[in-house]
Amino acid sequence: MMAGLYIHIPFCQRRCSYCGFFSTTALECREAYVDALCHEMRLRGDATIRTIYLGGGTPSLLKPSMLRQLFTNINEVFAVDPEAEVTMECNPDDVTDEYARVLCEVGVNRVSMGIQTFSDDRLRFLNRRHDSRQAMEAFGRLRHAGFTNISVDLMFGFPGETLADWHDDIDRVLALGMEHLSAYSLMYEEGTPLYRLLEKGEVDEVDDETYLSMYEMLVEALSKAGYEHYEISNFALPGFRSRHNSSYWDGTPYIGIGAGAHSYDGDVRQSNVTDLERYMEAVSKDSLPCEVEVLTLTDHYNDMVTTALRTKEGICLSDVERKFGRAFLDDMMENSQPHLDAQRLVVERGFLHLTLKGIALSDMVMSDLVRV
Repeated sequence: MMAGLYIHIPFCQRRCSYCGFFSTTALECREAYVDALCHEMRLRGDATIRTIYLGGGTPSLLKPSMLRQLFTNINEVFAVDPEAEVTMECNPDDVTDEYARVLCEVGVNRVSMGIQTFSDDRLRFLNRRHDSRQAMEAFGRLRHAGFTNISVDLMFGFPGETLADWHDDIDRVLALGMEHLSAYSLMYEEGTPLYRLLEKGEVDEVDDETYLSMYEMLVEALSKAGYEHYEISNFALPGFRSRHNSSYWDGTPYIGIGAGAHSYDGDVRQSNVTDLERYMEAVSKDSLPCEVEVLTLTDHYNDMVTTALRTKEGICLSDVERKFGRAFLDDMMENSQPHLDAQRLVVERGFLHLTLKGIALSDMVMSDLVRV
């Protein structure tokens, strides 16, 4: 089986105010956790790996010795494609010259760095550990170490953020010359400190008109600079699309290793427990600590709608009929009609895809197309 490999590193020195991902500040567990990751890989069995992604949390909190152990084990357990894309998420303040060299040494060839904003005030609001100067220095260190594939994360839609503020962030990130950009609007996820501030009325969400203006500004600026807008939140120079993330959107199987990680083999989804101690205890007993969901035809269809519709290409209508039957296609087109009439969706060359107007309302459009 050709697959992507995702490894979840849940450790953070402190939690960002907006983050809803599974994470922990129990840094003393890192060595034991890496041992458990290596053990789980051996339990998962053989696969040919074409992409590897270390996400979190903060993977760059792993010590060099831990990274070496992890990648040695990956290459012992799996058949890794020599041309595999190997991505690791990094915080700017973790990227020293030595650490950048270690990343190259273990085989990382793509770094995804969470800059989020170049405003030090907004970084403090997010409870990030770095400042704008550290972000730019970290980018330079990665370049100096030889990285030619760097992705940067930006956020927009902060309370009180103006269009001029956002324009400044876009200008500064373009000046870096990164190969890939992921840009997300600030989300208020239930259970996060940011959500509690919203509930108390201490912050206000950006209004829809401002959000749309910010998004359109982003798309225009990145397009002018030569970046391909290939997914709702993602932009890449030609040849630098994220191969790993693209596999999620096109239905490629993937193996998820670690607490909170998800796996998919084409028919079954697995989700590991989001509890560090339970995860490590189960793996130590040669057990896979996961819940299993066998997907129905409707599940597969809904997954296709909510992933393919995020991409520039959209949904191949002939594939819908081939995989799911004429009734599914007829329902899709009937439910799409109001959005086609409103120019939120368009059919081009046999593909149904979102327009720029539709992207801003993508959640609504997708909810109308999924089957319940």
